Amino acid sequence: MAKFKYIGKYVDPNTDFGWKLYFGREENKILLIEFLNSLFEGEKVISDLFYKSVEYDGDQEDMRRVVFDLHCIGSDGELFIIEMQQLFQEFFRDRAVYYTSRLINKQLSRGKKGNDYCLPEVYFIGVLEFKLYGDDKVLPMRNTDRPYFYDVALCDKDTHEIFYDKLGYKLVSLPLFNKKSTELRTVMDQWLYVLKHLSTMDKLPSFLDKRIFGLIFEVGEIGKLTEEDRMSYESSLKHKRDAESVFNSAVRSGEAKGLAKGLAKGLAKGLAKGLAEGERKKAIESARKMLSKGFKIEDIRDITGLSIEEIEKL
Repeated sequence: MAKFKYIGKYVDPNTDFGWKLYFGREENKILLIEFLNSLFEGEKVISDLFYKSVEYDGDQEDMRRVVFDLHCIGSDGELFIIEMQQLFQEFFRDRAVYYTSRLINKQLSRGKKGNDYCLPEVYFIGVLEFKLYGDDKVLPMRNTDRPYFYDVALCDKDTHEIFYDKLGYKLVSLPLFNKKSTELRTVMDQWLYVLKHLSTMDKLPSFLDKRIFGLIFEVGEIGKLTEEDRMSYESSLKHKRDAESVFNSAVRSGEAKGLAKGLAKGLAKGLAKGLAEGERKKAIESARKMLSKGFKIEDIRDITGLSIEEIEKL
């Protein structure tokens, strides 16, 4: 594997390897607990987490199998799906709802009789390296001083009272988080700053709470990784950079206005609406290359616009 000219001192948390290193290992789970508590801001306090299976098969053969980045259960029985998404996906919100619905569906035993529909709390946590609605979506200004944070629950549209308090979505858009170190006021601010800048730092800065963030700087030091972990990280980092390169190249090379717009919004819609046969061949060629490099099928789908079924046939 080719060595990187610049790899930094600390593992980038916004890679598949980095995400699992910091938040997906039992010995580091305090980091995930602290991060989640910063997002809940006292709404609930998570004292412990237990990692669960990330794979769920459908109840029927034709139902899509889902694979979460992380899936945990809290000490009070609440369920958490935690996802890190690198590239824009137009239907990310649909996916979030689908994931929570699948998890909820699994909580009631098949064939169970009676009216006992008491369900556990279910939360979807998403850390996004893109703007949720895309760069070219014209939307009314959100009446909030935190445009990077979406705290979503089922509520009454007239009174804004919570209708159901056991289902929630907490999404963070890192590109919209632009606070400087002197502007960090909350623990959430500090976490988002770390997620956005850790890979370019060279030490734990004094403006971060050492009690909370000391471990993440200790765990993430690349020089302390085992040879196997370092190789896994370099592979993960290469996948991320390759995906970004393919995506950006596709955006730049789109000649038709509809194609360029579709690519900028996630490729899939633009490709579906008007790709010429030549562009389709390019998408297939790119998909084959990414398959050979070990890309996830879901990432290939997002980048090329091909369906999972089309990719699986290559």
